[in-house]
Amino acid sequence: MRSVLDGRTPWPEEFTDRYWAAGHWRGCTLDNLLRGWALEYGPRTALVQGGTRITYAALNRRVDRMAAGFHLRGLRPGQRVLVQLPNVPEFVITVFALMRVGAVPVLCPLSHRAPEVSHVARVTQAVGYVGPSAYRGFDHTAMAADIAARRPFLRRVFTLDAPGAPSAYGGATTDPSGCHYFPLGSVDAPARPAPAHSAEQVAFFLLSDDAAAEPGVIPRTHDDYAYQARAAAELLSLTEHDVYLAALPAGSGFALGCPGIVGTLSVGGTVVLVEFPEPAACLRAIGRERVTVTSLATETTARLWLDALPAVRADVSSLRLVQIGAGPLPRATAARMRSELDCRLQQVFGMPEGVLVLTRPGDPDETVLSTQGRPLSPDDEIRIVGADGQDVPDGEPGELLVRGPYTLRGYYRAPDRNARSFTADGYFRTGRVARRAPDGNLIVAGRLG
Repeated sequence: MRSVLDGRTPWPEEFTDRYWAAGHWRGCTLDNLLRGWALEYGPRTALVQGGTRITYAALNRRVDRMAAGFHLRGLRPGQRVLVQLPNVPEFVITVFALMRVGAVPVLCPLSHRAPEVSHVARVTQAVGYVGPSAYRGFDHTAMAADIAARRPFLRRVFTLDAPGAPSAYGGATTDPSGCHYFPLGSVDAPARPAPAHSAEQVAFFLLSDDAAAEPGVIPRTHDDYAYQARAAAELLSLTEHDVYLAALPAGSGFALGCPGIVGTLSVGGTVVLVEFPEPAACLRAIGRERVTVTSLATETTARLWLDALPAVRADVSSLRLVQIGAGPLPRATAARMRSELDCRLQQVFGMPEGVLVLTRPGDPDETVLSTQGRPLSPDDEIRIVGADGQDVPDGEPGELLVRGPYTLRGYYRAPDRNARSFTADGYFRTGRVARRAPDGNLIVAGRLG
């Protein structure tokens, strides 16, 4: 597994010891956690998408068989594989199967095209790509083939086709560059013993969502991500009776683990995946599946949902909490959400790099309306600094700096970016303007100018 660690900045030993002693890190990989969830919640419904329903036991079996299929097709521990899939069960199955075989998924937004994907393939030296043959008019397979022709590592492409559609690759094919193509549905074999790997290793990579032309590659370990998702689930008091609607892209940090998909599965709840997240489709899914918790990226999306509600006439009375990211929530929108959705609101500021700030379900309305809340972990360390790098007084704006048990210590294979993005003592420079309210809550006002 040495190749996975090369180019990654680990936590210093004193911090590792602290996070273990606090019980944040527990030494279990995410794919092994899934095995435990399948044993505990076996017949319960884990995933729903449209008319498809998959139990925990069936999910774990499909992960086992896909992992064996990936091994049969040449994937080995430590290798990186780009994953660019919509909100379908295959996303969850693929990510866990890659982790189970010891490979490292690199989660790429569907909106990324050749410039971004090619950059990420080069940085990670990805050997594989998993994506739709074509999606919403874009030919992902052609993009992958073009990248494979220019990148010597990328030699396996696994294509997801729409149900009932004839596969562009009915069986394994090979192009002149030596890249092999397989239908994702064919990646299936009898389960085999999974290779042992450590929870301190990289579980998967996320990509930064900053304004840079080339996204930063973010290593997330099994230990740190399991802690983040578990702690976020505990904060929301999630139980096996909760139903989480993944209306945001499943591969985004918000929908994946805040608490999102992983946090919901950790307590035996049900994850509802919406492939095309138009407001009407999301509202109908809430009514049909009795969704209790969901996440919205922006206040604009919340208003679109509210505007669509009268025409859709969905029963959304099951909702108990809606998370909203991307800045302060206008009072008019909050008032409409309380009256029309009749649920609690939670403001969230998070980044794929790991920092997560949230209001609490029991916070006063004023706190929820005017702040983004407090850091998730008691071991999150927060600084707000001025241009001179010195801490500013409470109430004054400055750049938000953070370090903690689920915040990265360095981007992958990016020494120049790391020199700009981290202090000498390991604080991550978020590039966000924030100030601390008198009650200790944080107000995150936007990006640095």
